[in-house]
Amino acid sequence: MSGASLSLPVFDAEGRVAGAETVELNAPGPWTTPSAPITSRIAFAAAHVVPQVGAENVPGAPAVVDWDSTLAYRHRIWEHGLGVADAMDTAQRGMGLDWAATQELVRRSAAEAASVGARVACGAGTDQLDPAVVAALEPGDVGLAVVADAYREQVHVVQDAGAQVIVMASRALAKVARGPEDYARVYDAVLADAEQPVVLHWLGTMFDPALAGYWGSDSVDDATKTFLDLIRAHQPRIDGVKVSLLDATHEVGLRRSLAALPPSADGVRPRLYTGDDFNYPELIAGDEQGHSDALLGIFAAIYPAASTALQAFDAGDPARGHEILASTEALGRHIFAAPTYYYKTGIAFLSWLNGFQAGFSLVGGLHSGRSLRHLVELARLADGCGMLLDPPLAAARLRAFLTTNGVTA
Repeated sequence: MSGASLSLPVFDAEGRVAGAETVELNAPGPWTTPSAPITSRIAFAAAHVVPQVGAENVPGAPAVVDWDSTLAYRHRIWEHGLGVADAMDTAQRGMGLDWAATQELVRRSAAEAASVGARVACGAGTDQLDPAVVAALEPGDVGLAVVADAYREQVHVVQDAGAQVIVMASRALAKVARGPEDYARVYDAVLADAEQPVVLHWLGTMFDPALAGYWGSDSVDDATKTFLDLIRAHQPRIDGVKVSLLDATHEVGLRRSLAALPPSADGVRPRLYTGDDFNYPELIAGDEQGHSDALLGIFAAIYPAASTALQAFDAGDPARGHEILASTEALGRHIFAAPTYYYKTGIAFLSWLNGFQAGFSLVGGLHSGRSLRHLVELARLADGCGMLLDPPLAAARLRAFLTTNGVTA
């Protein structure tokens, strides 16, 4: 135990404070930083941006970023042997993190990564398009051309910065595409501009309801067929795919389909980067037929544990690696609970509890996306898996947070 304690409220079903319990916080887990590059898995943490304290980071306003804190957070991830997936904040791209701030984030993060020889990949989408323009687009050729041009603009920004490209799912494309052929047409055009192999991102509606019917069908099986056809057509240009459907069975099936593809000239096949923040322990551990790599939002919250687990896989101790990841699974499921698109609220709350940002806030005002009860339970779960890295500080901040939110007992 850490010696730090506090009183946490107990809530009834309607959110009323029904009591309290004194909790002595645990010491942080036995987390380690790697002494050599991690080799058994490739893992990216999709990090959030830290807003500037006192700036107008309110709904609808341009993001004002605390660059020192934002980049320091990325250096902590890199120090633990993980890559950073930046501008991949699917809970904020288009909901607070505007295109001007996104471009600056890409350039700054890529430069910082280069300064320490670290891995960084950045999202390229179409969210620079004015929502009013997108709303006026009709399905068909004109809209598809607008979407393809927007994609290419962002791809060039990421490439020019020196980062790997992650081709994000596009709300605008979901609106204007008439069927699978239109998705193929746009991605054909985008991938033609890729200078290095990219990661394709398939994001489920639990993260963004506007992506319903992506790949031209509401049927996951039909969408998967279109997705695999696209991969086969452009395999040399595709490093891997990030799948965020929160469906472990589907992911394993897709992973095996990728493994069955003929290898490229350099003997490799596209990787499956799990985006399943519910089932990542089993997917990363894998089975006798393979494993998933990782590109996960939850890794931004648990990067010390994730790194320690991957070090165990490297050391030939997969049982220990899986055990460490599994110890964080309840926290991941809670942070990414429905409505899943508010998951960054929990990431930022834990970042604040651990002292990595001065205030509990997000750009676009999205720190209001979760209830007091949700955040108290998050603190309990983080404590349970050793992810409160400075227990006295976390206790002090929790006390202040509870008082501010009307819990004084």
